[in-house]
Amino acid sequence: MAYTFPEGFLWGGATAANQCEGAWQEGGKGLSTVDVIPYGPDRMPVARGQLRMLEPDAVHRYPAHEAIDFYHHYKEDIALFAEMGFKCYRFSIAWTRILPSGDDDTPNEAGLAFYEDVIDECLRHGIQPLITICHFDAPIELIKRYGGWKDRRMIDAYLKFCTAIFTRYAGKVKYWLTFNEINMLLHMPFMGAGILFEEGEDPTEVKYRAAHYEIVASAKAVQLAHKIMPGSMVGCMLAAGQYYPFTCAPEDVYTAMEADRDNYFFIDAQARGAYPVWAWKRMERAGITLDCTEDDLAEMRRGTVDFISFSYYASRCTSADPAVVEKYKKPGNAAIMSLKNPYLPASEWGWQIDPVGLRVTMNTLYDRYQKPLFIVENGLGAVDKVEADGSIHDPYRVDYMRAHIREIGKAIAEDGLPVLGYTMWGPIDIVSASTGEMKKRYGFIYVDKDNEGNGTLERRRKDSFAWYQKVIATNGADLD
Repeated sequence: MAYTFPEGFLWGGATAANQCEGAWQEGGKGLSTVDVIPYGPDRMPVARGQLRMLEPDAVHRYPAHEAIDFYHHYKEDIALFAEMGFKCYRFSIAWTRILPSGDDDTPNEAGLAFYEDVIDECLRHGIQPLITICHFDAPIELIKRYGGWKDRRMIDAYLKFCTAIFTRYAGKVKYWLTFNEINMLLHMPFMGAGILFEEGEDPTEVKYRAAHYEIVASAKAVQLAHKIMPGSMVGCMLAAGQYYPFTCAPEDVYTAMEADRDNYFFIDAQARGAYPVWAWKRMERAGITLDCTEDDLAEMRRGTVDFISFSYYASRCTSADPAVVEKYKKPGNAAIMSLKNPYLPASEWGWQIDPVGLRVTMNTLYDRYQKPLFIVENGLGAVDKVEADGSIHDPYRVDYMRAHIREIGKAIAEDGLPVLGYTMWGPIDIVSASTGEMKKRYGFIYVDKDNEGNGTLERRRKDSFAWYQKVIATNGADLD
């Protein structure tokens, strides 16, 4: 059964500056974290802050340097999004395009003008921009000077960035997100927050301190947005996915609850304006002294978000039994640890496919926060084949998305959840954040580029392009 979605539902797609723009040294842009995260076996050690790399070298290849060159192709790409019928396009603003050193007193006009052109192009096609302020993006200069988000001075630098873009784009952009997948700083601290661990530092304390500074910065940004742009809506953003207990053993149930808390710690603070009691106890047990002032707590109370946005690719599974963990843990270099759920199929990269888990996650989030939801990432990474005639048949992507959109429809129609929109991840093929690959493709639009950086960058519609066009045209009523 298909459901017609609410009137005004924001159908669309989502990308990130660091995975699509390229032009890493054009227009006065400064160096950022993604510019030094390489392709290959060193990618995850750098992303996790285990391998220090603050400048590109001649040995590694850096996919973000060119990516898919959205910087020079944005008009073509937005026209294709409009052809699909997008109502909304989520993208991020590269911090160092606006403030090349991260905290410059004068914003870079070339960067401001570029994003204004992107915004205007969206509006010309009737597409609402949804802007992520900080999407896995920290200025290298601030990492060198401050150590990234482990230092409180990052809050003021971030607010300088926010002031520049809010002031410039006031009246043009209604929807904003403060930080992309804020909980990922626990798993990829350099990619998520520009953190490198120094000898003698407690990594857990450093990550909690950085999380606190980002949460305070988010709260201040919400207040600033409402002041500069009355009527704007500002959301948080979570890398979501319900944890299931591997068995119904009480110990497994508790372990799953604790794993979920790793994620909800951030959103509790951003949505409720205070840390939960168990978070304080956790830090106390771990010997963590949070640099949290009374002013910080007051800012958090005043700066709660207007809606909850999140990514969902898969549910997760965990156990309290070390033997079960050893037997069922997924191989490879995944950012977030999960056990293999024997009830679910998996993608080529081992991401388990669980459409019902999306509905479960949505209900958990709404039960917890009672704020509107916005699914801002969901999609399937797969290897696509270009046929001799140039066509690209991707029924696996359509199957994945159909099943997930159907569950969103159920959550709205049967569970009564308020949902603002759905921007699927990667409407056009982009560089994978986790692997740096191009062959792990998410898009409805194929980009001619391979893992080694070769290709013409030609854009080509896949079969899924026409399918999503029909879904949007019928407001979700026709998923066949």
